[in-house]
Amino acid sequence: MSAGLPTHVPVAGFAVLRDGGVLSSVGLGSCVAIMLHDPEAKVGAMAHVLLPHESLSLDRTKPAKFASTATPFLVDEMRRYGAGSRIVARIVGGASMFGPLLGSGVNMGERNIVAVREGLERAGIPLLAEDVGGDYGRSVFFDVATGAVRVVSMRHGEHAL
Repeated sequence: MSAGLPTHVPVAGFAVLRDGGVLSSVGLGSCVAIMLHDPEAKVGAMAHVLLPHESLSLDRTKPAKFASTATPFLVDEMRRYGAGSRIVARIVGGASMFGPLLGSGVNMGERNIVAVREGLERAGIPLLAEDVGGDYGRSVFFDVATGAVRVVSMRHGEHAL
């Protein structure tokens, strides 16, 4: 991972970097972090997706908030930084944080995972790796220069994705 402080991507937020730096999302529960990378242009982007579709929210002003809009939005932003057609993806999150408490209710984490995968498929972006599901939170750190992704959780420690 690159030295220096990471650029934090908050819930419903996004960031794009070129030539270096680390993007991070901390405390992913049912949310999903989408990390897109163009290894040749060394451009990377991250969105912290909160909901599967904009129809689930009254505030629809943040395209990174929704799985249905985050991927095309990130691709457009990356192209402004010089990314081409070599973009690949990794995703992290989508936990069922309250499953035991809610019984068999709506699993927003699983809905987010499915919607993110569908968005990547529609955009023709290969999904290289994922660390999704389960019942535990995660934090993710994405090195834009190398494409390396580090996932950290209290329950499962730290690993590369």
